[in-house]
Amino acid sequence: MAARSEWRILLALWLMVFSASSQVVIMAPILPRIGATLGIGELEQGSLITAYAVMLSVMALVAGPVSDRLGRRLILLVGSGAMTGALLLHGVAYSFAALLAVRALAGAAGGLLSGAAVSYVGDYFPYERRGWANGWVMSGVAFGQIVGIPAGTLLAGLADFRWPFLAFGLTMALATLLIWRYVPQPPGVRSELPLSLRNVLRRYYELLRRPTTSRSPLVYFLMFFSIGLFLIYLPTWLEHTQGFRTEEMALLFLIGGLANVVAGPLAGRLSDRIGRKPLIVGATLGLAVLMAGAPLLMQSDLTIYTLFALAMALVGMRMSPLQSLLTALVPGARRGSLMSLSIALGQLGIGISGVAAGWLYKEYGYLSNALLGALALVLMALVVGYGLPEPDLQASVGEG
Repeated sequence: MAARSEWRILLALWLMVFSASSQVVIMAPILPRIGATLGIGELEQGSLITAYAVMLSVMALVAGPVSDRLGRRLILLVGSGAMTGALLLHGVAYSFAALLAVRALAGAAGGLLSGAAVSYVGDYFPYERRGWANGWVMSGVAFGQIVGIPAGTLLAGLADFRWPFLAFGLTMALATLLIWRYVPQPPGVRSELPLSLRNVLRRYYELLRRPTTSRSPLVYFLMFFSIGLFLIYLPTWLEHTQGFRTEEMALLFLIGGLANVVAGPLAGRLSDRIGRKPLIVGATLGLAVLMAGAPLLMQSDLTIYTLFALAMALVGMRMSPLQSLLTALVPGARRGSLMSLSIALGQLGIGISGVAAGWLYKEYGYLSNALLGALALVLMALVVGYGLPEPDLQASVGEG
């Protein structure tokens, strides 16, 4: 019975992660279509990414302490319900201003959800099983690339760019129902600190003052900053230089998603055995090398598909070990605050990369995006390798 309850929880969180991540990633392949439909250029397209990321960052800073005090279940329910509404509002976004507004609303809802799933796994599962659990939950991101992104890309090409968001709104509504039905509040992990602006600021100050926990947000910032630089204008570059069509773009994300969905759970389970840091550092450095060389090597369909699949596999290899590592750095009553702070800085990285990538792409070409992204990954590997401890795999520090 316990095993069945665990799988129901993982399914609900998986569907939430699938829906939330798909509605973000779909922006990259359909960004040129959005630009053509609304008559906006590269800089305005990048601002759609930035608006979402900035609102997510702000709301995540609020949601973390609230989830520590009131519980993860409440935040998961409110966040998934709010995301459902925001995604359905995309159906009436017929101007750049309207789309910018609904992307900001979706970002606010995403801020509520940002660290909730990872924190919940940290609360519910012991440390020696968190790599496995996080691997399955985060495979929702990869499944989005396999099914959600290709289907959404084709749907945007056949109908309208708004339709993928409406479809993900329906899957998020189902996730909300599953969370309400099957995801309980884990006992014994709530903070006793009263909710107030002063207490929230003090909690974040304490996290930033400690060397170990202050490095976690930096790791997330560098990770998402690099991915934004690499991914946001990759479809645009492939269209302009390789003549990629909608169907080929959908196939690209399908292949990348397959690589990610295989690598993620395997890496999570392996990290439960050998430790988190070797996989995180190795995958990050490997991705840096690939990212730097991709614009020079992606000269045929075979190399494009192969290198993108390898890149997505490396992304999957580091994600669940990294999340499992970070959830062990603080006790459960502070876990939501740390994860929300980290993800807020990560989304700030995405927001900055959206603006920077658009300017770099326009002024210097896609190679400049990839090289700066690779440099950020090297810095991330150094911070993880020398700045974060590797907890004992037999220790379960989630309660306290």
